[in-house]
Amino acid sequence: MDLRSELLKSIWYGFTALDLEKSGKVSKSQLKVLSHNLCTVLSIPHDPVALEEHFRDDDDGPVSSQGYMPYLNKYILDKVIEGSFIKENVDELCWTLTAKKNYQTDKASSTVLPERDAFRLWCIFNFLSEDKYPLVMVPDEVEYLLKKTCMAMSIEFNCVELEDFFSQDSVQQSGITVWVFLEMMNSGKMARGIDKSIISMAIEEVYREIVGDVLKEGYLWKKGQLRRNWKERWFTLRPSNLSYYTGEDRKDCQGHIVLDGNCCVEVLPDRDGKRCMFCLKTLSKTYEMSASDTKQRQEWTTAIQTAIRLHVEGKTSLHKDLKLKRREQREQREKRRQSKEEELQKLRALQEERERKLEELDLLKEAQKQAQVLLEQDEQRRRQQHEQLQRALEVQLREAEEVSAEARVSMQAEMALKEEEAERQRKRIQELEEMQKRLEEALQQEIKARLDEESFRLAQAGLLAEEEEKMKALMSLQEEQEEYILKTQREKQELKQEMEIKSRSLDEAQRQLEEVRANRHRVDQDVVAAQRKLRQASTNVKHWNVQMNRLMRPIGPGEKRPSLGSSFSSFQMPTQRDPGLRLRRRSGSEDQDEESKENVDSRPGSDLEKRHSHKSNGDMDIP
Repeated sequence: MDLRSELLKSIWYGFTALDLEKSGKVSKSQLKVLSHNLCTVLSIPHDPVALEEHFRDDDDGPVSSQGYMPYLNKYILDKVIEGSFIKENVDELCWTLTAKKNYQTDKASSTVLPERDAFRLWCIFNFLSEDKYPLVMVPDEVEYLLKKTCMAMSIEFNCVELEDFFSQDSVQQSGITVWVFLEMMNSGKMARGIDKSIISMAIEEVYREIVGDVLKEGYLWKKGQLRRNWKERWFTLRPSNLSYYTGEDRKDCQGHIVLDGNCCVEVLPDRDGKRCMFCLKTLSKTYEMSASDTKQRQEWTTAIQTAIRLHVEGKTSLHKDLKLKRREQREQREKRRQSKEEELQKLRALQEERERKLEELDLLKEAQKQAQVLLEQDEQRRRQQHEQLQRALEVQLREAEEVSAEARVSMQAEMALKEEEAERQRKRIQELEEMQKRLEEALQQEIKARLDEESFRLAQAGLLAEEEEKMKALMSLQEEQEEYILKTQREKQELKQEMEIKSRSLDEAQRQLEEVRANRHRVDQDVVAAQRKLRQASTNVKHWNVQMNRLMRPIGPGEKRPSLGSSFSSFQMPTQRDPGLRLRRRSGSEDQDEESKENVDSRPGSDLEKRHSHKSNGDMDIP
């Protein structure tokens, strides 16, 4: 149950209190006052113009609860911030409005609860009531609340009075309103002979536990963090924190211990003159405490562990969780009750079917009896006819004796025929008796077969139900198998397509590789041809360089110029002093060095070519 639902329960009482005529509608002026007071206690800004604009089309008539809800949600509840207001002030405002109209008591009576206790019971009722309007509290929750109150007063709860109260009115068995509950508490039947102060303290304790989310309260000795001395403090445990005060009035708060999933509780051995010690560890500090006895220590450690568990589970209130669990248990009990009723109805139907079949068996037995009576009557009638026939034969025999012998012979023959007929009748009677026995056996077999059929039918119904469940499971498995098959086929198709794409890509790559190999082979052939041409060109260049060097070498004075043939007869060698000659010689020597470095592998060929050129030209080496 969230904060909005809790606030709506209290506001619902305030709205119905303003509905004096019980027509479900309230005037706009009263709603203005209610809205302004709600904004005040909820600590939100009030917009007086919003209500006028919201109900602009209905200025004269009253406003119903359904018409007020959109305004309440949009302009008030949507602006509420949890923790920015005190919910008890909202409850007091709505209680003040509704108590004037609905809570009328005899002030002089000794059993009437004080106004503050009635208000706390009203708040507890709203917390435990069902989440539907008008608000009612089911008998299980009433019993739970009364047990908590009696436990707080240390008395035993008497459930007889409560059962008598609910048995008086069948309508109240589905739930009671808060005014009926307060009337029951004011009657004094539930707390007969107990002082009002004890009742008030018990109601306050239950109110703080259920509405205030107080898991446990009481005195403990706490060891200081700085001075390390022991002081007695009043501790209040809630799901989110553990607060401690100087006194039971909770006016002077000394500190808060925030609880989360990193906290833990440990039991400590007795030391420093203290007994029943335990500690609460957080991420930053360790708090040592001492209880009055072992029972109190166990209760405190269990309560703190419960608060830590609620925080870890993301729950803000223990009693909200318990209320939801009790509601689930009631729903489960209701489901079990409905299932039992259905089973009882089935058993009644089977019983009726059995009774019907028994009636049919009775009818069959009655029919059998009637058939047996008819058979006996038929047999008796036949016996009478036989006796009459026999007497008639005796009369005829006597008459025949008086007649002549011929007539006697004829009469004897006729009598023999009659005896044969009688014999046939006796055989017929025996056959009928045997038929009656077979009918009785067949009837017994039919009765047994009907009983067997009934048992087989019940077994068949169970087998059909089991078969239906297995069929459903089989259908679900078949659907999963079909989905898996479709998925496998799709994956197979995708894989096949992917393999085809990869195969085409592989063929294309192979074709490209073959083309690259062919191109490489052609390029290799071109390179070989180019290298051959390059070697031939290098050889020619070297040959002509040698020839040019020989031709351009100067001849000293007094030396004979070698005869180079007719083609060189008119050639004159320059002198050594010629600068052009030196430059050309130097450049020629440099070219020779570079070519000798680049073409080391072709030296033997070049030397052979030099010798060949020397022989062909008739030149000589000049030192």
